[in-house]
Amino acid sequence: MKSKYKAIIYIILSAFSFAFMFAFVRLSGDLPTVQKTFFRNFVALFFAIGVLKKNHIRFHIDGKKNNAVIFVRALAGTLGMLGNFYAIDHLVLSDASMLNKMSPFFVIIFSFIFLKERLTFFQGFTVICAFIGSLFIIKPSFQNVNFFPALIGFLGGMGAGLAYACVRYLGQHGVNGAVIVAYFSGFSCLFTLPFLILDFHPMTIFQILCLLGAGAGAAGGQFAITAAYTHAPAREISVYDYSQLIFTTILGYFLFGDIPDGWSFLGYFIIIAMAVLVFLYNNVWHNDSEVKD
Repeated sequence: MKSKYKAIIYIILSAFSFAFMFAFVRLSGDLPTVQKTFFRNFVALFFAIGVLKKNHIRFHIDGKKNNAVIFVRALAGTLGMLGNFYAIDHLVLSDASMLNKMSPFFVIIFSFIFLKERLTFFQGFTVICAFIGSLFIIKPSFQNVNFFPALIGFLGGMGAGLAYACVRYLGQHGVNGAVIVAYFSGFSCLFTLPFLILDFHPMTIFQILCLLGAGAGAAGGQFAITAAYTHAPAREISVYDYSQLIFTTILGYFLFGDIPDGWSFLGYFIIIAMAVLVFLYNNVWHNDSEVKD
């Protein structure tokens, strides 16, 4: 099997795993968002430590700037996850998923601001259109009872985008991916622990199993997406990550009776269309222009 096809399978498997993480988070019931975040990352921390030990990777980060950036990555990722989990509990599952998928467009913005990467007119156009698409999902109105959780979900996507931009910087400066995951998971557990102690809710066996399932789904998604990007460049396969919308829509309907409204579907279409345009630009049009040059 060609390496690119393996990468596509891995990234779709990752999307499937993350969709199940979303479902397990919702199935765990009315537990505080902080409690769900803690246990999700507690499970992921064990997976990350296992990878470090198995591959004999030393947990070490060189340089003051790398230490500062990995701290920002962990903080932004934790806040983004809290926003994402809050949205999962209060929105249609596919709406929460799609707002989280705004993160690649935020990566473009933060990479331009902080990493000084070039921002083309085309990239700016797709970012603006994606933001317009997100408005159809958020539906900003004080009459809309879901406006606040949708806004929190959108900000969660922004936090994830900043975190991924930091990951890009750290990867370019020699920090191992397993170290980044372990640092983030450990930081997130420590960050949420005081809030967990202050507002701990006793859990049933079913809720514990759901949170373990969420952690396993997240870990599986992380490993699958890492495998995907080792088999092919991100620009060739990232569009397939939006298959998560299909999985979350199906799971949301059958598990919770979620049915997105027409405006949300329009927002999905616009955001995915922009992702497809970026994919075509990176792999077809831009490549063609490079060949001509």
